Amino acid sequence: MPRTDIVVIVSGLAASGKSTLSRQLAERLGVERYSGGEALKAVAARKGYETSGNSWWESEAGMQFLAMREENESLDRMVDEELLSIARRGGVVIDSWVLPWLFDGGFKIWLKADKAVRAARLAKRAGLSLEEALKILEERDTRNAELYRRLYGFRLGSDLEPFHLILDTSRLGSHEVLEIVYTSVKYYFDL
Repeated sequence: MPRTDIVVIVSGLAASGKSTLSRQLAERLGVERYSGGEALKAVAARKGYETSGNSWWESEAGMQFLAMREENESLDRMVDEELLSIARRGGVVIDSWVLPWLFDGGFKIWLKADKAVRAARLAKRAGLSLEEALKILEERDTRNAELYRRLYGFRLGSDLEPFHLILDTSRLGSHEVLEIVYTSVKYYFDL
C-alpha cells in the first residue's frame, strides 16, 4: 500500500524538468502522479482544443488557450482546487506551477535551469529553432507569472519561500536529478 503521508510537489518554469522528474519519482516511490499541465490540457480539450502532442503548449492553440485562461481565471482555479484535493488525499507526486504556494504540507521542490538550457530542451522537444523556443519561453514565463500573481499574489520564479529543495537542473541529466531528489525525499519522509 502506498504511504498516504507522502506528498511531493514539483514546480519550476517550462522545460526545467518537472514532468520528467514527477513521472520518475512517482514510479520510484510507488505512488500516483498528477500533472497540473495535463489537467489544464484536459480543460482545453473540453473547450474544443485538440491537445495532442508534447509541444501543445508551444503551439498556436496552446497560446490561444493561455489567452483564454488570462480572461477566465476560473479555469485555473478549478484545476488548482482539484490538485489541492488530490494532495490532501496523499500518496502522490504532483507537478504544478502553483500548488507549492496553495498546499500547506508535503515536500516541495523547485527546479530551475538557465534560460538557454530550457530553450534548447524546448527546441528539441517541440522541433523548434533555438530562437523560436527562446521567444516562446520568454512569453510563457511572463504571461504565466502575471496570471498567477493576479490569481494568488506570489511571484512565480522569484518567490521560493515554500520550497524545501531548489535544484538547478542545467548541467544534470534526468537520472542525476532523480537521484538527488529521491535521496532528499527518502530522508524527509523517513523511507
